[in-house]
Amino acid sequence: METITRLFDHHTNALAAVSALEAAGYSPSDISIVSNNADNWHAGHRHQNDAVLTDDDSEAAEGAGKGAVTGGALGASAGILAGLGMLAIPGLGPVVAAGWLASAAVGAAVGAAAGGATGGLLGALKDAGHNDEDAHIYAEAVRRGGTLVSVKVPEHKREHAESILASHRSFDASTRGVTYREEGWERFDTDAVPYTLDQINAERARYR
Repeated sequence: METITRLFDHHTNALAAVSALEAAGYSPSDISIVSNNADNWHAGHRHQNDAVLTDDDSEAAEGAGKGAVTGGALGASAGILAGLGMLAIPGLGPVVAAGWLASAAVGAAVGAAAGGATGGLLGALKDAGHNDEDAHIYAEAVRRGGTLVSVKVPEHKREHAESILASHRSFDASTRGVTYREEGWERFDTDAVPYTLDQINAERARYR
């Protein structure tokens, strides 16, 4: 199995892409979504799949891990979008996520807090097979208001899955990385202050 990851400037395109993947026969258990929620698009009361992850609260970290796993399990049986839950991941701020990558991101962050390897979304992306440069760009894009969709596919279905994602206005790491580096950006920083809603709106406006 190979992991294909693409980014979207708007969560609506990402949600449509996820639905299209499922309609094409890709298993919900192989799909994951991580979306910036600074604009509170996933509004509503918290439920058992929602959890908060902070750097200095081990109980919250453990709860986040359980919440992400529960969300992934629900997604596997009722469509991945049914498992969407709210998380707060260091360096990203509030996000909405579901699926295996969300669970891995929380697990990586918990491990990093305990002295393990690189944590959070960055660590999860590397574990999924992405190189260091792409992982940093993907994480930074979510920080700036984007939505990430990852899908595990057999090699012979790679082009098919890529075409579905592309048809919903996705972009890859190299495309957006060029723009970021032109501004002097170098790498994703988990200690950076999350983008405000005004900053995110300005960022999205650049790519219309």
